[in-house]
Amino acid sequence: MAILREWRAEIRRELADEYVTYVERTGIAAYRETPGNLWAGIAVRDLDDQRTEIVTLSLWVSLDAIAAFAGEPIDRARYFPEDDRFLLTRPERVQHYRYRGTAVPPAGNAQG
Repeated sequence: MAILREWRAEIRRELADEYVTYVERTGIAAYRETPGNLWAGIAVRDLDDQRTEIVTLSLWVSLDAIAAFAGEPIDRARYFPEDDRFLLTRPERVQHYRYRGTAVPPAGNAQG
């Protein structure tokens, strides 16, 4: 059974597009380069005039594959050098779910 990894945070709304591009180059690229990653994508929604919520979702073949990306403990969030410039919140943990879907989203369509 595959594992879905979810990370979410609030970011500065005026920098949302720039941050999505940054996350695509860093986190999403790192997910996809890690053996055992099946898919990775980004979702965003505006919360108000100043805040946007960003969610990264990634699908993995196993907890061991996630550990190859995230290290131990696997539920610790992994951050990249410029994240603090964009983030309003910096969660320490991510969530993992047993993926019950019958299909894997297409890898080349991370943004829909």
